[in-house]
Amino acid sequence: MHTHGEPRPRTGILSIDPHICEYIRRALVSVCQLSVYNEADAMLRALNGAEHLDMLILDWQMGDGKNDEHFLELLAEIRSAKHALPILSLTCATDLQQLLLTARMGAGEILLKPFSRDDIREAVQRSLDGADVSLPDSDFRDIPLADNISFVRNCKKMREVERQCTLVARADIPVLVLGESGTGKEVAAMLIHKLSAREGRAFLKVNCAAMPADLLESELFGYEQGAFTGAVKAKPGKFELCNHGTILLDEIGEMPTQLQAKLLQVLQDGSFSRLGGRSNIKVNVRVVAATNINIKAAVAQKTFREDLYYRLNGFTLHMPPLRERKEEIPVLAKHFMRKIAAKFGCEELRISPALLQALERYDWPGNLREMENIIKRYVVLKDEFIIISDLHPPQAERAQEQAEECSDVNAGLKRLVRNVKGDAESAAIKQTLEEKAWNRKAAASELQISYKALLYKIKQYRIDPPPRAMAMREDMRA
Repeated sequence: MHTHGEPRPRTGILSIDPHICEYIRRALVSVCQLSVYNEADAMLRALNGAEHLDMLILDWQMGDGKNDEHFLELLAEIRSAKHALPILSLTCATDLQQLLLTARMGAGEILLKPFSRDDIREAVQRSLDGADVSLPDSDFRDIPLADNISFVRNCKKMREVERQCTLVARADIPVLVLGESGTGKEVAAMLIHKLSAREGRAFLKVNCAAMPADLLESELFGYEQGAFTGAVKAKPGKFELCNHGTILLDEIGEMPTQLQAKLLQVLQDGSFSRLGGRSNIKVNVRVVAATNINIKAAVAQKTFREDLYYRLNGFTLHMPPLRERKEEIPVLAKHFMRKIAAKFGCEELRISPALLQALERYDWPGNLREMENIIKRYVVLKDEFIIISDLHPPQAERAQEQAEECSDVNAGLKRLVRNVKGDAESAAIKQTLEEKAWNRKAAASELQISYKALLYKIKQYRIDPPPRAMAMREDMRA
């Protein structure tokens, strides 16, 4: 990180546009020493001479065959003179193959126009990752995406995820997002949508594992009046509603095989027919698919169509699990605390060093979704010992036993801890049941305990449903 007294990274800028040069200068003047070149020859002479540069920013108009050829030749000359020099390319090009070729030729970072001052600072920092100096606050990023949803990152792995989302966003091709459950695949899809030209259009999500094949087909493609019993009027599907927008097909690996052919047709020519319909409907929808299964293994086992996999796989984005980016845990814990406290309308709780240590030692098999639920439970219970106990039961039990052994009132303290924990747990269960309208399966899922465990605790704490809930249960039985 750059501090006072250390030299600022020296950055060379090549552009024939004085407005671009001035915009970049204002964005970077406080954190970089800048050298501006209006001609490629002048920049190459500086590189081959005595002037030292930590990185280069190249503003080049791509899309014209002759210009593209000259740019690639320039990259080759730069690489010949300075093999390891970081290069940031500024471009309007949206063709993915063109962008990937530029990256392979040596432009390690590509920033699409138009861009903001924050964008150029972020891109410069990513280019300087291998250098000895960096820009202030380079790793942290919080991008609002929707109500109470943000893309939050604070490490190099997630900075690379953001870079890839930025690169692919305007290429307007299908994207396949891979990663374990709870790693933030939906948030990545929302970020791609936000950074794309479709930002002002609809973003819709469909969970392919949440419904049977016939229901999923009508959900995606709609149906005509009389298509099946109960279809009293025609209904458009998600693809129609999402025309000119982005659709996220979550858990795509669970899509029934009979629907995969219909999805393949949409990806190939943008057309489909409603359930029970005779005419084709044309749409322009960007598809982002996500899955936590081994999709290549599913193709090998013939449970997922190979041609559909290659059609979806215009670009593959891998979301790293939380255990591989534990340096983000303090930032993410504070983010979830702010989000949940705002949702519940309560005060943010302090995350003590002991609780933070427990969060950092935990392996997080459920990733970000599990962390959010843990912080939600902490906000509800307001007892960090219970949370530490849930994350590391043996460690918490030993700490409690040691505290009891050092006390002159062992039995009384043990009873007190048990009673406090029981009262807090009882209150949390009752509140969750009320929020879920006394749907016990939904409450068990929210509390992350088994249905049988919830029934046992309801009986243990003698939690009785209100008369209205009892009446509804009797009506359902009748």
